[in-house]
Amino acid sequence: MNTLRRVVLPTRASIVVLAGLALAAAVALAAGAPLAFVAPAGGALSGVLLIVAGVDLWRSLRLWRRSGVRIERRLPAAFAIGASTELTLDLVNASEQAWRMKVFDELDPLFDFEGLPRSLELAAQSRSRVSFRVKARQRGVARLGRTQLLWRTRAGCFEVRDLVGDTSDLRVYPNFAALARYAWLSGDRRLAQIGIKTFVQRGQGTDFRQLAEYKRGDPLRHLDVKASLRHRKPVVREFQDERDQCVMFLLDCGRRMRADEQSAGVGETSHFDDALDALMLLAYVALSEGDEVGAMTFGNEAGQSRDCAPRKGMGTLNVLMNKMHDLQPGGHHSDYPAAAQTLSHRLRRRSLVIVLTNFRDEDSPELQPALRLLRRRHLVLLASLRETALGRIAGQPIAGPEDAVAVASAHLLSQARHDAFARVVDHDRLSIDVEPRQLASTLVNRYHEVKRAGLL
Repeated sequence: MNTLRRVVLPTRASIVVLAGLALAAAVALAAGAPLAFVAPAGGALSGVLLIVAGVDLWRSLRLWRRSGVRIERRLPAAFAIGASTELTLDLVNASEQAWRMKVFDELDPLFDFEGLPRSLELAAQSRSRVSFRVKARQRGVARLGRTQLLWRTRAGCFEVRDLVGDTSDLRVYPNFAALARYAWLSGDRRLAQIGIKTFVQRGQGTDFRQLAEYKRGDPLRHLDVKASLRHRKPVVREFQDERDQCVMFLLDCGRRMRADEQSAGVGETSHFDDALDALMLLAYVALSEGDEVGAMTFGNEAGQSRDCAPRKGMGTLNVLMNKMHDLQPGGHHSDYPAAAQTLSHRLRRRSLVIVLTNFRDEDSPELQPALRLLRRRHLVLLASLRETALGRIAGQPIAGPEDAVAVASAHLLSQARHDAFARVVDHDRLSIDVEPRQLASTLVNRYHEVKRAGLL
């Protein structure tokens, strides 16, 4: 970002006038006019123009200082990656002078934007609003610099660039639109629209929830005789899935998670962002079910690992967001056995441990022993991300020999990956190997299956 407060530039009109004067002098000389006449005349005229321009600049700067034009920037509390957000700038002019200007906000390179720069005429004693939209391409801390105002002097000789306002640092979080959509659809019982299965809750689970009037289809074994006699109508006991259980995420931040298919036009976010979005969605679901949620990372760059101890309450989601919003996968090898050993020492209570990674066949010698170590005490779900492009190639129509080779190769690779994954998880039906966009809904479905089966 430019640290200069003020830059003065000649306008296009000033450059045209000077160029015209030089051209006129050249034409006069070419026509045979004596140099002794052209040079003094041209010099005198240039001097007059420079004096006019200097007076214009001096007078305009003086009026600008007196005008007290200021910027009031309106910002959200935070940004979400991939979400379009509207920002507004209020320009306030308390003077008696109108100003023509262009407005540009200094945005972090992490942002794509539209609607800038904006040209406007700021009337005397008025307020004008400039709105534009930004979209963050990466999580972390984004810096918004000062606002640039490019205003024109009174006679139009110069354009002056001023920096006004203050800088701001805002966090870019994972896209929590999925959380809002889940909460909305769950209230309307339409979770199937996002691939999440729903279950009939009446009479299920093992924890008592409440007494309710009997409805057709309720299990007769849940009939409460004493309550029915007291209320003189059939009353049944309603149960809910067990609460106070623990869900622990083990998030891979190593080089395997740097896979990104955006450049190939597949997906809008990286694999790591999809994994983080799925983590946040399942954390929200588990916390709303009354369970504890925690997370630990591995494979990070030195000093970048994050650890969030399991806890209950929706405040835990904010803790997770704040601790992990700026995580990025690095170039290190992920040490699965070391991560399993660390988690086993820290987490003594039996929990649902969800390992989020990007499985490769060559990881089997390290990943398989790590899973066995975790399974000594915990219920383990290995969630691996599979490249979307592979499935697209396998499903494309065959128009010629080259297409046939590509489709056959894709099917061969998919089957080889499927077999290797089945071997490393020891044919565990709980673990999943899915495309990134399917990860969130599949994890939530697996979580509900674990809860209803009482596997913890």
